[in-house]
Order: sequence, then C-alpha cells, then structure tokens
Amino acid sequence: MSEPQYRVLYVDDDEGLRQLVRRSLQRRGYDVILAESGEAGLLRLEEGEVDVVALDHFMPGLGGFATLERICALRDPPPVIYVTGSDESRVAVSALKAGAADYVVKTVGEEFFDLLDTAIVQALEKTELHRRHAQSQAELHATNLRLEALLHEVNHRVANSLQLVSSLVRMQASAVEGEARAALKDTQRRIEAIIQVHRRLYASEDVQVVEMRDYLAPLVRELEDTLSSSESPRRIVLDADDVKLPTDQAISVGVVVNELVTNACKYAYKRGQDGEVRVRLTPDGDGFVRLSVEDDGPGLSDGGAKGTGLGARLIKAMAHSLKSEVAYDSSPSGVKVGLRIPVR
Repeated sequence: MSEPQYRVLYVDDDEGLRQLVRRSLQRRGYDVILAESGEAGLLRLEEGEVDVVALDHFMPGLGGFATLERICALRDPPPVIYVTGSDESRVAVSALKAGAADYVVKTVGEEFFDLLDTAIVQALEKTELHRRHAQSQAELHATNLRLEALLHEVNHRVANSLQLVSSLVRMQASAVEGEARAALKDTQRRIEAIIQVHRRLYASEDVQVVEMRDYLAPLVRELEDTLSSSESPRRIVLDADDVKLPTDQAISVGVVVNELVTNACKYAYKRGQDGEVRVRLTPDGDGFVRLSVEDDGPGLSDGGAKGTGLGARLIKAMAHSLKSEVAYDSSPSGVKVGLRIPVR
C-alpha cells in the first residue's frame, strides 16, 4: 500500500461507523483520524495537520452545525464534508450555506464510502485551486509592487536627467545673445514642462495617471516667474478641475500649455504693459476634457499663432497626439485657444 497522501478527520458518535469509515478510506490511501464528538474533533484540529474533515450532523453535545460553525471560524480551516441522514437534504443545503465544502447522504453499503471518497477528492481539489489562486494573486501583487517601484525610480532618473539637460541649455543660453538666447530659453521651458510630469509621477502612488491640477499649478507658477518682470508683469491664472490623464497625454497637455502661455505672454501685451493669461482645464462631456488658454490682448490679425513657427508646430503636433484640433477664437479684446481632448 502506498503512503497516505491526505489526512482525514472523521467526526461521528457512532463507533461502528467510525471504524468502517477508517478501514474504507485507508484502503483508498488516506490517513484517517477518528473523533467521537464535535468537542473532540475541535481539539484534534488544534493540533493541526488535517487536510479535510468529514462531520456527522446528529451528535450529542456539540452538534454538527455548531461544530461546523466553530471549524469555519478557524484562521485557516480545512474543507468540511457534512454527513447527513438519507432524508435530510434540507439539512445538507443549510450546511453548504454555513460553509461546508460538500455533503454526503448516508446510505447502506459501500456506496456511502464511494460517495465520501468522491466528496473528499473534490473538496481537496477545490482547496488546492483556491490555494494556487491566492498564491498567484499574491505573486501578481508583489510583481506589481516591484514594477511600480521600478517605474518610480525610472521617473526619478528621467526627471534628474532632464534637469541636467535643462541646466546645460541654460548655461548655453547665458553664453549667447539675441534670438539665440531667446530660442534656448524657450527650449528650456519646454524641457521643464516635461520634467514636471516625471516629478509628479515619482512622487505619486499611481504612476499611470497624472493629477492635472497638481501638475499644472507648479508649471504655470514657473512660467509666471520666468515670463514676468517688474517692467512687464504677467499674471497666469489656473482654473483646473479634478482631472486625471494618462502620462503621455499629460506630457502633451503640458507642452501645449507651455507654448500657448509663452506665446500669450510674449505677444498679447506690449513691453511695459500688465497682462493676464488664463489657463482652464475642465471636463467636457463623457470622456472628454477641454483645455483653453486666453488673454486680453489685441487679437490675431491672421487668425493664427505668432512667433517663429516652432511653437505653432509643436502645438499642432501635440494636438495630433491628443487626437484633438486647435481652435483659435480671436477678437479685438483677446485670444482664446481651445482643445477638446478625448481621455483614454
């Protein structure tokens, strides 16, 4: 006879049936432990190393239901096969609802032992499936935690690397004059817009989406500090709702805001003139957000953006990546530029 693979605790107050069950299950390869009452069965369970319990319904003292309830309340209970009389199907259903893995109706002869064996096999298989599923979920959770930690580290390093690039551009800008310096300053602002996203990501619990209000607030503050002066003060006002965007969309929106705000600060107001630029990001129907940047300048004579053309090309490219189009609304009292963006 092969070595028993599983240990079965059979709880029944009928001494003769206990012995018959032991002999029958041992022939089938189980290691069988007997208990004459619910109390004795619970004491044996405290010792551990029981794979499955077969529990009779009618017992003096602690009955089957009470024992089942106590077993199910254990920290890591084994599956329970509830054993009932031939006319107690109602009791069996109640036992299943109370936490039993299966039930077996007592019959005369070998059929009962066959049914009990089948129920034990199925309960053990189900328990193993649950165990494997729980293990897989735990491994998946651990993997996700490792990946999130890795993504945080990647975003931290990307932000540091981009900060180094920004510093190099700033150093280069200080070494040149005129249009070259202005172009390098614009490049530095574009880099800073992307850096802000990665700063948010490595400080966030969710590395897949960016909270746009938290992202845009320091971005517009930095633009205000950079583009404003005591001679030509610029005030940038942010009105952003609680909107979250995927990382790639957040970067594109940041670049667009940088270009539109920079363009408005440069061209909407004359040197020596105060000026305000308003940035809004709000939900706009199911699955869309609306981004707008507006000023109170004299408007656009040609209906498009001013400047060297690089900023306009960047805005168009970012709008294309966002699956949106740029709409210019110009009047003598100002310019409003808007995009309606589908959120992925």
